[in-house]
Amino acid sequence: MVKEITRDIKQLDHAKRHLTTSITTLNHLHMLAGGVDSLEAMTRRRQYGEVANLLQGVMNVLEHFHKYMGIPQIRQLSERVKVAQTELGQQILADFEEAFPSQGTKRPGGPSNVLRDACLVANILDPRIKQEIIKKFIKQHLSEYLVLFQENQDVAWLDKIDRRYAWIKRQLVDYEEKYGRMFPREWYMTERIAVEFCHITRTELAKIMRTRAKEIEVKLLLFAIQRTTNFEGFLAKRFSGCTLTDGTLQKKLDSPSPSTNPFLEDESTPEMEELALEKGDLDQPKKPKVPDNPFHGIVSKCFEPHLYVYIESQDKNLGELIDRFVTDFKAQGPPKPNMDEGGAVLPSCADLFVYYKKCMVQCSQLSTGEPMIALTTIFQKYLREYAWKILSGNLPKTTSSSGGLTISSLLKEKEGSEVAKFTLEELCLICSILSTAEYCLATTQQLEEKLKEKVDVSLTERINLTGEMDTFSTVISSGIQLLVQDLDAACDPALTAMSKMPWQNVEHVGDQSPYVTSVILHIKQNVPIIRDNLASTRKYFTQFCIKFANSFIPKFITHLFKCKPISMVGAEQLLLDTHSLKVVLLDLPSIGSQVVRKAPASYTKIVVKGMTRAEMILKVVMAPHEPLEVFVDNYIKLLTDYNTETFQKILDMKGLKRNEQSSMLELFRQRLPTPPSGPEGSGSLSLLAPTPEQESSRIRKLEKLIKKRL
Repeated sequence: MVKEITRDIKQLDHAKRHLTTSITTLNHLHMLAGGVDSLEAMTRRRQYGEVANLLQGVMNVLEHFHKYMGIPQIRQLSERVKVAQTELGQQILADFEEAFPSQGTKRPGGPSNVLRDACLVANILDPRIKQEIIKKFIKQHLSEYLVLFQENQDVAWLDKIDRRYAWIKRQLVDYEEKYGRMFPREWYMTERIAVEFCHITRTELAKIMRTRAKEIEVKLLLFAIQRTTNFEGFLAKRFSGCTLTDGTLQKKLDSPSPSTNPFLEDESTPEMEELALEKGDLDQPKKPKVPDNPFHGIVSKCFEPHLYVYIESQDKNLGELIDRFVTDFKAQGPPKPNMDEGGAVLPSCADLFVYYKKCMVQCSQLSTGEPMIALTTIFQKYLREYAWKILSGNLPKTTSSSGGLTISSLLKEKEGSEVAKFTLEELCLICSILSTAEYCLATTQQLEEKLKEKVDVSLTERINLTGEMDTFSTVISSGIQLLVQDLDAACDPALTAMSKMPWQNVEHVGDQSPYVTSVILHIKQNVPIIRDNLASTRKYFTQFCIKFANSFIPKFITHLFKCKPISMVGAEQLLLDTHSLKVVLLDLPSIGSQVVRKAPASYTKIVVKGMTRAEMILKVVMAPHEPLEVFVDNYIKLLTDYNTETFQKILDMKGLKRNEQSSMLELFRQRLPTPPSGPEGSGSLSLLAPTPEQESSRIRKLEKLIKKRL
C-alpha cells in the first residue's frame, strides 16, 4: 500500500533530479562552447590578460564533461581546448623568442604588458612551457657572461675571480629594475638567474683549473675559495634557496664554551680567535646557532679536487712550525720555576692547536670529504712529532750514579745537592712538559670530536686519534717516572748507608739516624717543587706520590734485610727510624705546604701497609728466639708470611749461628700448611691456603670491583 502511494512521488523526485542535472549540464555546455570560441579569438588577438582568466574557467568547466567524452560534440570541444592550449604555448614561446632572441642583440626597451600577461597564461598551461620560458630567458640573460669570461680571457683566471661575482651582482640589479615586474613573484627568477650563474661558474672554473693545474698556488687557491665562499654567503642572505634541487647544507656551527681549549671556542674568524685568546675573553654568553647555508658548495665544490695543494702546504707549514718550536725552545731554554701558579704549559702547545683549529675550520668550509681525512693524517703526524721532539726530546736524561761510596761520605752529606740528579730548573721543566702533555691529551680528544663533527658521516670511522693520545699518555708516564727515579736515586745513598751501619754496636736509642734525616731532606727538597709545579694537574701529583711509595718502601725493606746482625738496641733504633719515615711518608703529599690537605686514601693505604710490614719485621727481630715455638708462632702472627727465604733473612738479621738456624727452619717448615701437589714443592715459596671465610671475602671483594667497573 505504501509503495503504491509513494510510487508517483518517487518518479517525480527522479524527474526533478534528472531535469536539474540536464539544465546544469546544458548551461555548462553553453559556457564551454562560448568559452572555446572566445579563447580562440583572444589567442589570435594576443589578449593574454583575458585569456588567463578565461582559460582557467574553461578548464574548470571541462572537468564536468569527463564522463560525457563518448558524445562526439563534447569530445570535439575538448580537442579544441587542447589545440588552443598548444597554440597558446607555441605563440607565447615565439613572443618571448622575438622579445629576447637567443642570437643577436637584445631588443631595446623594457618588458611589455603583453609578456607579463603571457606569464600568467603560462602558469595555467603545461609546466614545460613555463620551464622553457625560464630556461631561454636565463640563457639569454647570461650569454654575455660566457663571452666575457671565456677560458682564454685574462679575467677568467682565479686571481680575477672577484670580477665574476661583481658582474652577476650588477646583472641582478639590472634585472630587478627592468624585468622584476614582468615575471610572477612565485617564479623566483632572480634566484634562478643566480643559481644558473653558479652552475656555469663551477663548470667553467673546474675546466680552466684542470687546464692550468700547475699554475695553482696555495695563496691563489685560498684567495679564490675565500671570495667564492663570501659570495655563497651573500646568496644565502639574499635568497631562500627554494629553487635548489642539489644544494648541500652546511653543518651547524657550535656555540662557544668557557674553556682555553681552542676546539671548544666559537668558530669565528681567525682574527676574532686570536683576540679572544689574548684577552682571555672566554665567558661570553652563547650565540644563537647560525642557520644553514643552502648555497654552500654550489660554486666552491669545484676547488675540492685541487685541495691537495692546500694539504701539502699545511704539511710544509706544520713542519716549519715544529722546527721553529724546537729552535725557540733551545734559544729560550726551559721555563723558569713558578711556585705561585703551578707548572706552566709550554706556549708552543697552544700555538699548535690554534693553528690546527684554523686549518680544520678552513678545510671544512672547502670540503667535508676526503680532504678532511688527508688533513687529519697531517694532524696525526705532527702531534706525534710534537710529542717526540718538543716533549720527550726535552725531558732531562738520567745519569748512572758513581760507585765507591763510603759510609762516612754518605753520612756526612750536608744538603744532598751532590746526590740529587736534577736541578730545580730540570724538575720544573719535567713538570712543565708533564702539564703540557696533559693539555695535549685533553685537547687532542676534543680535536677528534670536532673533526668527526666536520667530516661526512660516512667518514667518521676513519678519524681516530687514539694513537696520538696514547703517545701523550706515554710522555706523562715518562715524566712521572723521571720524577720518581730522581727522588728515589737521591734516597739511595742514605739507604745504602743504613744497610752498612754496624747495628750490632749501637748502645743506646737516640734521635732519628742521619740516614733518615738525609731521606727527609731530599723529600722536603723535591716534593714541594713538584707539587707546586703540578698544581694544575693534581691527579698526576697523586700518581707521583703513589709510584714513589711503591718504589721506595720495597727498596727500604730490601735494605732493612741487609742490616745484619742487629742488636736489641739497634733494632729499637731502626724501629724508631722506620716510624719517623712512616710519618714523613704519610705527610708527603702536603709536606712543606701551608695548606694541609688530607692525603688520598689510595696513597695512605700503600704507605701504611708497606711501612707496617717494615715495623713488623723489626718487632720480630727484637723478639727473643727462645723458646723456638714461641718465636716461630710470633713470626707467623706478625708477618703472616710463609716464605722460607723471608724467615731465613729474619734469622740472619738476628745474627744466629747456622746450627741454631737449622733447628728453627725445621720447626718453621713443620708449621707450614700442606703444600699443593705439583712441581711446586715446599721449597722457597709456600702460601697459606685460604679458609672458606677468607675465600668468601675475596669473592665478595671481586664482585664489588666488577660492579664498580661496570
